[in-house]
Amino acid sequence: MKIKLLDKGFIRVIDKIGSDLTVVNAARVSFGKETKKYSSRDLKLVSFLNTHKHFSPFRHLQVQLHLKFPEFVGRQLYKHVVGIETTSNSSVKDHAWNEISGRYVPVQDFYYPLNYRAQSEDNKQASEGEIKYQNEADILWKESVNTSIENYEKMLKLGVAKEQARCILPLNQYTEVYWTASFQALANFVELRNEKTSQYEIQQYGIAIKRILFDFYPKTSNVWFGKE
Repeated sequence: MKIKLLDKGFIRVIDKIGSDLTVVNAARVSFGKETKKYSSRDLKLVSFLNTHKHFSPFRHLQVQLHLKFPEFVGRQLYKHVVGIETTSNSSVKDHAWNEISGRYVPVQDFYYPLNYRAQSEDNKQASEGEIKYQNEADILWKESVNTSIENYEKMLKLGVAKEQARCILPLNQYTEVYWTASFQALANFVELRNEKTSQYEIQQYGIAIKRILFDFYPKTSNVWFGKE
């Protein structure tokens, strides 16, 4: 499965572990029991686990993703790797994160928005609607990016190390990561980023990950998020 996002971004599913039954059987192992077919009784159990925040059974579901996104999206997304709230004392135990390195690979792709949003009047960190001067903003955006790229390439030709030259590049540069995370970790990301006050660009990744969870774990997702 590969979902294209923004102008050059995407989420690609590499692998997954577990099924809806995994959550049920992980919870029932304490009684030495296992079920082979999902039933209404299992649905009640999963609802109980979710309601009472018994989250460890949900962490047996794992999804491995390959993502490409602008750097400013990555900064927001990475907060969920280092700050996920779980019932464990280890806040990163259900994550693995590896990113392409600008020390080895020259930065090539940059994000260009389709439109330019206006600052929200009642929310200092949010946008609302579109500005009037779309063409003027687009010219400024592209000029700034092009200048950074040109100077970056000139520095490389001068022999400046990539790890240092990359520092002048803007936050709309694209990066790529492999992210392996549990159902709980991904659901936490969706809950915080697939909502109206979140920045548009990262919302698109929240929407896509929610779709992936429903595709792989429909019964568990219905309990966690509610039926779509």
